[in-house]
Amino acid sequence: MRVVIAEDSAILRDGLAQLLALRGVEVAAAVGDADALHSAVAEHRPDAAVIDIRLPPSQTDEGLRAAVAIRRETPDVGVLIFSQYVETRFAADLLAESSAGVGYLLKERVVDIDEFVDALSRVAAGGTALDPDVVTQLLGAGRRTSALDLLTPREREVLELMAEGRTNAGIAAVLVVSERAVEKHVANVFAKLGLPPSETGHRRVLAVLRYLRHVGS
Repeated sequence: MRVVIAEDSAILRDGLAQLLALRGVEVAAAVGDADALHSAVAEHRPDAAVIDIRLPPSQTDEGLRAAVAIRRETPDVGVLIFSQYVETRFAADLLAESSAGVGYLLKERVVDIDEFVDALSRVAAGGTALDPDVVTQLLGAGRRTSALDLLTPREREVLELMAEGRTNAGIAAVLVVSERAVEKHVANVFAKLGLPPSETGHRRVLAVLRYLRHVGS
């Protein structure tokens, strides 16, 4: 797996690069601003980019805006936002750009680098990796959509766990129910959102995006 890192703090940038390299991840470039990020992605075409939200010069939302542009211009490159902030409006824009290959993790909640690498691998492979707090805030902000109101509390829990990138077995373990029960809830979510089977197989991600795309509108 080859990645590009965009982090304005030199210490955090170099530290993350070293930690990933120790676990067999090829860090093609580690940069400190959005312009350098665009150049690095164009040059190296990595499997994924790890991006902080607040990058120079304004230290506001350059990272997220760059991530949205990267997903639009190079949809085959996975994008993992790695920040201490939850920015719902631009995060929804990012998630609406594509049905797969997107992640959003909070720095203070990552306590195991191996789990981080696993999340990064899922994003690079076209999956999702969303922190539960991010999912909660995004879903909360998007509750104006009528489809959300159709879900039962349990189906909403299943949807949130799907957004974190968990398998049916993983969801069953968290909720302490059988996989068969989870399969039923997932099927209900798909049905209520009008997501029939397709060749792309991205219904799990689309189920989440159906809500998040309305956030900030």
